[in-house]
Amino acid sequence: MRWANLTVEAETAHLPGYGDDAVVRTFDAPEALDVRFYEVRARSVLNRVPARSTMPFRWTVNPYRGCTHACVYCFARPTHRYLDFDAGRDFEREIIVKVNAPEVLARELARPGWEREHVALGTNTDPYQWVEARYRLMPGIWSALRESRTPCSVLTKSPLLLRDLPLLAELAAEGYFSAALSVPTLDERAWRATEPHTPHPAARLEAVAKLTRAGIPTSVLIAPLMPGINDDPRSVREIVARARDAGARSVTPIALHLRPGVREVFMDWLEEERSELLERYAQLYGRGAYAPAQERHRLASLVHGKTDRRTAARFAQRRDASAPAADAASRARRSPAEQERLF
Repeated sequence: MRWANLTVEAETAHLPGYGDDAVVRTFDAPEALDVRFYEVRARSVLNRVPARSTMPFRWTVNPYRGCTHACVYCFARPTHRYLDFDAGRDFEREIIVKVNAPEVLARELARPGWEREHVALGTNTDPYQWVEARYRLMPGIWSALRESRTPCSVLTKSPLLLRDLPLLAELAAEGYFSAALSVPTLDERAWRATEPHTPHPAARLEAVAKLTRAGIPTSVLIAPLMPGINDDPRSVREIVARARDAGARSVTPIALHLRPGVREVFMDWLEEERSELLERYAQLYGRGAYAPAQERHRLASLVHGKTDRRTAARFAQRRDASAPAADAASRARRSPAEQERLF
């Protein structure tokens, strides 16, 4: 295989939910030290969104489980428990790779009953995390979506998606694709502390500019906004200004939410890195996963300039009728409960 020459270890392991044993590999690269990659062969990669969800798409594709970005607030952390891994270090260091994802997706999209509904990527873990540079699953996934003329979108923190720009531009030219880049902060300290293994936020905004120049509808999510960590009004305004200059169609704020599993990881980090904020977070999130409405409105006003959370993004543009039915930014403006599928 094309990545075999990078392997310094290969063994097998059994994972819950998979019939065959996974091949476990490590790579001799600085970005992958102490990380194990479990190659599995998926039977299906189209995931149906639960009917009770109010998200405006019914299908997702996640070629990877777990994420080396290691964002302290990532909502997907608890999903690793279904694999008998923990939501902390294991989520960042035990990564599942569905090596046959492009082929399986092509078969699923070719079925006569497929109605070409919108498919969202990046709704769980980032499909352009570091390992994608080695396995290169995304070009095949985009090709399958293009061949089936299926509307699709992606949410990512990585400029690596520019590698696939020709494919993405083809999809966008037919009105089938939109992108969103997550840029929670431009502050060096906050970025390195909360997203230790993500590409630099400035590089993400540069990617926005390149995508928009290629004719791809692209949005920016300032997400999550964390009280006392990345909610300095001047810093938020700088993201808004730079996103506007890059041609982003909209900027959307999303307040931090802390579900069980994520809460423990985040609060442990907070105690170690920002202990002065412990009492404030205990008050904000003492009754549930979401901050009080007043706090969410305050955070939204940093972008919108008003406290009404229904206000449109400051420089949102009207979408063409041919554009994809739902991009990540429009999804983010719905109810707080919907945010859990974005981060």
